Amino acid sequence: MLKKTALTLAVWAGLSSSFAALAAEPLRVAADPVPHAQILAYVQKLDPQLNLKVIEIPNGVNSNELLAHGDVDANYFQHLPYLHSQEQALGQKFAVAATVHIEPLGIYSHRHKNFDQVPQKGTVAVPNNVTNLSRALYLLQDNGLIRLKPGFNDPATDQATPKDIAENPKQLKILEIESPQIPRALDDVDLAVINGNYALEAGLSPAKDALGLEKANHNPYANIVVTTPKLQDDPRIKQLAKDLASPEVAKFINDNYSGSVIPVAGNVQ
Repeated sequence: MLKKTALTLAVWAGLSSSFAALAAEPLRVAADPVPHAQILAYVQKLDPQLNLKVIEIPNGVNSNELLAHGDVDANYFQHLPYLHSQEQALGQKFAVAATVHIEPLGIYSHRHKNFDQVPQKGTVAVPNNVTNLSRALYLLQDNGLIRLKPGFNDPATDQATPKDIAENPKQLKILEIESPQIPRALDDVDLAVINGNYALEAGLSPAKDALGLEKANHNPYANIVVTTPKLQDDPRIKQLAKDLASPEVAKFINDNYSGSVIPVAGNVQ
């Protein structure tokens, strides 16, 4: 009996040692530079006991592939519809660890001050990936520039393409471009639909500069922290999720992004 008890204690001691070693390892999180890495940098100051290693991802690098290959422990850059499309493309299941903020998609122009000034057969740059392309078309519809076919009612589930445009009064030409490149096209098109993070990186203020902006209420495109099913119960992941849902992080977002980034949890106005 004593031998069995000693063996059990030795096993638990070994497990405790393993957990302690795991906690000592930095949590590697891939993130877009703005605002994701900035928010994580604040979390590091807020909770110095959480050992984060924030890896800023350059354009063109797929953070979900990094996560699938074990090169990072989590990523923070995407919304749920995009994650679902990535799971299908990569044949990989992921796990959502936290829902953090919304970056409203906006319509911008260097040529026009309102939509009435947009000419017939004007050009509109939109993201070329499936989910954000659909999201852009719904935003154009919400601002009266196009009308989608009947049946396209829910942006979260009914993904639209240019082929699904039923009415296009100005005969706008839809140009599909890589999302990070769209801000550079502003001088060459009449309108550009730009993701919030790329707008911020380009020096645009979505809350002030956008001619049309997504609404935050019932928005299915909240940015999330994603990990693997194997790591979803990791105490470091749980602590990161708790920190990101705190009122302090919500206040940091509200104070620093002036409505261009909107916290989902812990909101303090």
